[in-house]
Amino acid sequence: MDGVAGLVQPHIEPGETYVYEFTLRQHGTQMYHPHSDEMLQMAMGMMGFFIIHPKRPRPKKIDRDYAIFLQEWFIDPGTSTPDPMVMLDFNVFTFNARAFPGTAPLIAKTGDRVRIRIANLSMDSHPIHLHGPPFKIVATDGGPIPAAGQWPEVTVSVPVGSTRDVEWMALDPGDWALHCHKSHHTMNPMGHDVPNLLGVRQDGVEAKIRKHLPGYMPMMEKGMGNMHEMGRPKNTLPMMTGTGQFGPIEMGGMFTVMKVRDELPKGYDEDPGWYVHPPGTVARKI
Repeated sequence: MDGVAGLVQPHIEPGETYVYEFTLRQHGTQMYHPHSDEMLQMAMGMMGFFIIHPKRPRPKKIDRDYAIFLQEWFIDPGTSTPDPMVMLDFNVFTFNARAFPGTAPLIAKTGDRVRIRIANLSMDSHPIHLHGPPFKIVATDGGPIPAAGQWPEVTVSVPVGSTRDVEWMALDPGDWALHCHKSHHTMNPMGHDVPNLLGVRQDGVEAKIRKHLPGYMPMMEKGMGNMHEMGRPKNTLPMMTGTGQFGPIEMGGMFTVMKVRDELPKGYDEDPGWYVHPPGTVARKI
């Protein structure tokens, strides 16, 4: 019942239906995906979670249980179809097929025990980092990790073809960033074939080119901050985007926010909005 076409079963042809029946002997965070024409089918997102809960209740109850699938794509600016022929130079990175700011926040109440299950069937490993409290890596796709083998972390590396479960107590209210720590993986479509112009003087260039190309912005002389809403082809995400209560967040791709609140008057299913910081807890200009 392993589903490998040609090895343990015939290929499932168009219009056919197959049934898989087997006894579950383990619990944990598993995945399902095809082993036929993988370059197209998996590259276009044909995959999902297969979560098996333990037969006996675990001693520490989980209050919030989240599952995030990591994926990466190459989508030519102005188009809508990922290119499955690209092997490594991806330009769109997603949590559950969404790039920030289209990703949903994760919501918890102060005192909740939170689990996040992370699965990866992309072409890269992804170090997923949580701001704020440390967590413990409690399971892999091979099964639970005994308590004696767990240790505190703030980043978990999720290799290709694997899952990782992390848990922690949400004791600190706030808006905590959750993202991949590979810097280009928190960006949306960007050109990778532009010349390196860091530190190159471009005095007068912008005015001259804008005569022919209105809206032109010179790139890379001093970085790309505050440039995420520059002109771009239709049907293309801005490279960095999202706006918080203090201004542009300048993130994209594999990025979302873990929102922990003392009270959730509208429940877990509605975004509680931005965190109201107590006096003295926000960095200030001097």
